[in-house]
Amino acid sequence: MRIVVHGQQAFGKAVLEALLKRGENVVAVYVAPEKEGAKADPLKEAAIAAELPVYQPASYKDPKVWEEFKALKPDLQVMAFVTLFVPEDFLNIPTHGSIQYHPSLLPAYRGASAINWPIIKGEKETGLSIFWPDNGLDTGDILVQKKTPISSADTLGTVYFDRLFPMGVDAMMESVDLVKAGKAPRIKQDESKATYEGRCGPGNAKIDWGKPWEQVDRLIRGCNPAPGAWTTLEGKTLKIFDAKPLPAKDPKGIAGKLGEVVAVDADGFTVVCADGRFKVTRVQPDGGKKIDASEFISTAKLAKGAILT
Repeated sequence: MRIVVHGQQAFGKAVLEALLKRGENVVAVYVAPEKEGAKADPLKEAAIAAELPVYQPASYKDPKVWEEFKALKPDLQVMAFVTLFVPEDFLNIPTHGSIQYHPSLLPAYRGASAINWPIIKGEKETGLSIFWPDNGLDTGDILVQKKTPISSADTLGTVYFDRLFPMGVDAMMESVDLVKAGKAPRIKQDESKATYEGRCGPGNAKIDWGKPWEQVDRLIRGCNPAPGAWTTLEGKTLKIFDAKPLPAKDPKGIAGKLGEVVAVDADGFTVVCADGRFKVTRVQPDGGKKIDASEFISTAKLAKGAILT
């Protein structure tokens, strides 16, 4: 089977390398074009190392791009982390069509931030889908799905890098096997259960210290490492990445104003929220790098009584 890998970044590279390790007949690689001055994409580097032809069209609506793809005589297009829109007619060029990875249990959490939102919204479970893409946004038929729990300590980083990333590579290999065996299902998505959330960006990541601790905790974890939950201190943005919730037994007895720093210790500082406090241990100052809160306390001369807004 003549396979074309289409994707980018570390996940695309991992899928390509897994296919090559198995001895699959990968005939070409499609990669998102890099921005001017940017380093070569990891998938592109892996393809070049494997002496595979690399294509980087800026659009998949160009007839020349279609003809180029047809000339490869592909049997299957394996799509690992694709962000450009690819029209259905292009997807159907391979003999067996195209399969794509999405990091949610479709039809739930369609969209670009499918890992952030389940954590932020308090879901206890998430997963991944390998599906047959079409012209809709993550609307195609399901081929394979895998589930994973979300714990009270999970972040975007742990859910993705520890589980959805390696599980996704394995699920891609399983899906290729099903396609080769002629046993790959096409399970219609239940539109009555479909949800969509927009991209989780800085506008969604602002911390409201007037919210209950559970909401603040989920926001911080769901935005770690990107886009980073943030607050402000003396008019400057301060991103918070690691913070331990300290729920109050009696919210009425919490001392301090909302967002007030009520304790500064050697390993972090404590902030008041609606029904508890947070011990903040890792931050990123405006224009700086991620650092331990202890370092920030020293450099910013953070003192008890400061207000985060």
